[in-house]
Amino acid sequence: MIQTSCESQTVIIIYLIGMTLLTLSASIQGLKPPCDNNNVCHPSGLQTGVFFTGFYLIALGTGGIKPCVSSFGADQFDDSDDAEKKNKSSFFNWFYFSINIGALVASSVLVWIQTNVGWSWGFGIPAVAIALAVVSFFSGTRLYRNQIPGGSPLTRICQVIVASFRKYRVRVPRDKSLLYETADEESVVKGSRKLDHTDQLSFLDKAAVETQSDKVKGSAMPWRLCTVTQVEELKSLIRLFPIWATGIIFSAVYSQMGTLFVLQGNTMDLHVSKSFEIPSASLSLFEIVSVIFWVPVYDRVIVPFVRRFTGRNNGFTQLQRIAVGLVISIFAMLAAGALELVRLREVRKHNYYDLKHVPMSIFWQVPQYFIIGCAEVFTFIGQLEFFYEQAPDAMRSLCSALSLTTAALGNYLSTMLVNIVTDVSTKDGKPGWISDNLNYGHLHYFFWLLALLSVVNLGFYLLVARWYTYKMAVVPSH
Repeated sequence: MIQTSCESQTVIIIYLIGMTLLTLSASIQGLKPPCDNNNVCHPSGLQTGVFFTGFYLIALGTGGIKPCVSSFGADQFDDSDDAEKKNKSSFFNWFYFSINIGALVASSVLVWIQTNVGWSWGFGIPAVAIALAVVSFFSGTRLYRNQIPGGSPLTRICQVIVASFRKYRVRVPRDKSLLYETADEESVVKGSRKLDHTDQLSFLDKAAVETQSDKVKGSAMPWRLCTVTQVEELKSLIRLFPIWATGIIFSAVYSQMGTLFVLQGNTMDLHVSKSFEIPSASLSLFEIVSVIFWVPVYDRVIVPFVRRFTGRNNGFTQLQRIAVGLVISIFAMLAAGALELVRLREVRKHNYYDLKHVPMSIFWQVPQYFIIGCAEVFTFIGQLEFFYEQAPDAMRSLCSALSLTTAALGNYLSTMLVNIVTDVSTKDGKPGWISDNLNYGHLHYFFWLLALLSVVNLGFYLLVARWYTYKMAVVPSH
């Protein structure tokens, strides 16, 4: 079975099994826990086990399917064809667009069904949708372009590290053409193009310096001698890490939509009409709508406009696109901080300190959600494309997965910052920046702290982006 296709098939089936188990746990009498009149349920050990098994399988499927599907989709475009290469950049935009269409349906239609019809339908509809996706995916098997398995990338990385340290006393020749590489046009890594030598991280070049003890019966010992392509694979990965690290601060800003934006919204007027209140968490729909709005605008308006000035098919380079998103994210935090400052002025002006909801519409939060959605279109999609394009051919799924870890680390960073700020700002009995009653706090200080960190992060990003050397694949001669 072919590498990326096999990965995608496996994880989507795992996802389907997880959704099926959740549906069964909410539908079948033996697996559905009994609930009393107060809607408090008392599950048995079996019922709890089935429920959490479904959840963990969904988590496993989600973690596997995101990097595999985006990489597999991009693999269908031929880099040697200019038209297809141009369309590949659009693919990442519309791939992300489709994800947000699904998120919009899930957070509106499905939430209503789960609340008003029942959890069995709420879980059952996504399970059927996943089943249809599995059938659709397998039906196109014969049409796909497949990436040939290149072996374990982690093994190749370890081989280069071990070989370079074994030869730490060996000198790298000035003539880099003397470094070891296979003679034919095919790379030693199956399914991967050869990579040209780069001058950065020269210590690792020692792994490609051939010595008398590196071969046995004419064959290279993989833990003593590596090809230039193997060395450049590791160099490419190392060069990605500083760019990857800058995504953590951005993800911390992005995570505020599910945390402090919600707390801020809870202190405002939630009424849409006299008889209907909107939950503050539901305002994240505007971020999804923002993404759905900005993706076609970026792809059909911004890119053609910028192309006139840059001459590039994609308008911006991938690094420039990410940088634009980082700049926009700063304004999202400034907007959130400014709104909180205005809200607190209303509190002080009218003595609303003990009022649960300040008479100020929650829809004043819409701009900050909309700005974050715009930043997401530039940075998250830019990162997705950048990590795919700059990853070695046989490491694309791995690097795509690496780019997605910034979301998790951003959430951890946000939590750590909240804990530190709370500990420091509540000394001597002070209410702190993020107090239980935000009317006594200074939440805007925290948003501005994130804006300041984003500025510092942007400065670091510009430095590492200037230092970054793009991957150079060897063009085969014909």
